[in-house]
Amino acid sequence: MALQKNKVYRAEIRDYTIDGSGVARIDGMAVFVPDTAVGDQCDIRIVKVNKKMAFGRVERIIIPSRDRIEPECPVAGKCGGCCYQHISYEAELRAKFKKVDDALTRLGGAPSVLDGITGAEDTTRYRNKAQYPVGQDAHGTYVGFYRSHSHDIVRTEQCMIQAERADRLAQEVCAWMDAHQITAYDERTQKGLIRHIYVRTGAVSGETHLCLVATRGKIPYQEALIECLTSTEPSLVGIVVNINKRSDNVILGEHTQTLWGEPVLQDSLCGNVFRLSPHAFYQVNHAQTERLYAHALEQAALTGTETVIDLYCGAGTITLALAAKAKRVIGVEIVPEAIENAKENAARNGVENVEFLCADAGQAAMLLAERGERPDVLTVDPPRKGLDEQTVEAICQMQPPRIVYVSCDPATLGRDVKRFSKCGYQVVSAHAFDLFPRTKHCESIVLLQRVEAE
Repeated sequence: MALQKNKVYRAEIRDYTIDGSGVARIDGMAVFVPDTAVGDQCDIRIVKVNKKMAFGRVERIIIPSRDRIEPECPVAGKCGGCCYQHISYEAELRAKFKKVDDALTRLGGAPSVLDGITGAEDTTRYRNKAQYPVGQDAHGTYVGFYRSHSHDIVRTEQCMIQAERADRLAQEVCAWMDAHQITAYDERTQKGLIRHIYVRTGAVSGETHLCLVATRGKIPYQEALIECLTSTEPSLVGIVVNINKRSDNVILGEHTQTLWGEPVLQDSLCGNVFRLSPHAFYQVNHAQTERLYAHALEQAALTGTETVIDLYCGAGTITLALAAKAKRVIGVEIVPEAIENAKENAARNGVENVEFLCADAGQAAMLLAERGERPDVLTVDPPRKGLDEQTVEAICQMQPPRIVYVSCDPATLGRDVKRFSKCGYQVVSAHAFDLFPRTKHCESIVLLQRVEAE
């Protein structure tokens, strides 16, 4: 008998989806239930039924899972940022390990070689980057994070995974907006000035940098803003305005201007000093990133004689680490500001055996293949959408003996592993790293090796 919408069923949560929802089986059908834990026995109200699956919400927990804990976050279950606040960290790591392993074996068709997951020592206040959407209501200006699957802002004065100084600065901007009747951008009417408050913090440098994302560059009452922010946070080194006139949900526009202080944030990673513009990619968890990159270098197994190509190099964080161990490294990134940052970072650290190309990864890979580059090792660290087919084909055309794939999305990693397997590459090792405690996201590193045709 088919499940009925709005009917309540009693069931046990058996697994997690890739998005962190619990999975129960009711009358042979998979039912996805947010904010549940494996082992929960609960009453579930069905809210939507499809041909192959259903979606429900918890009406009552009859017997709680032994993994269930009281969330530290006051908006857990409302904000869409975290999905694992209600379970122990050990249970979260098990869920993430299984997610990566399933992606490699079921989607990628690879052998089960995932040898573990490196958890974080700190599961709170670990993020060095905060991007707060700004809203206004009858009570004034506020920041928060979007409710799951919506652009409704859940008001959040303190986020448990953001730096405390980022929260403080966001609240100061809200107070400044209220004091001077400055409007927040409204997506529905496409009117208003301030869209996002973007704060970066340096784990090693101790610096803080604030970017106001606005619909125009002219900001009223600038001196009052500078005064309140600098007096609130002595570590603040710069305030910039990013101009975004788009009507979609892309956070940053193309142009940024300095309002006060430095245009960039400085920090150190893996022994190198980096100056980072708001556009430059930089991993959000410093301590875990150093572990992640150390493992990537280990998998690259460089001896000092190799040519390495680093696709999606961002501001050159992995590139410069590779350059210390290789003969020559070519970094590729599509964001012009990031490439400029990368070149400056290489010069600042005295690294001369690097070359940077500003291009789409697929186009650059084709160009490098056409000019006869034959890298000994190729590293990729793509966004969540993974690699497109053109990029995979171009990489395979260069025939690197080893590919070190740094992934932030197990599903696209599994898909790409399968594509590489068709070109003669096999997975020889894999390890997961939790850079994003309490959220659904997880990083992993896979070593692919080219199998010589017999």
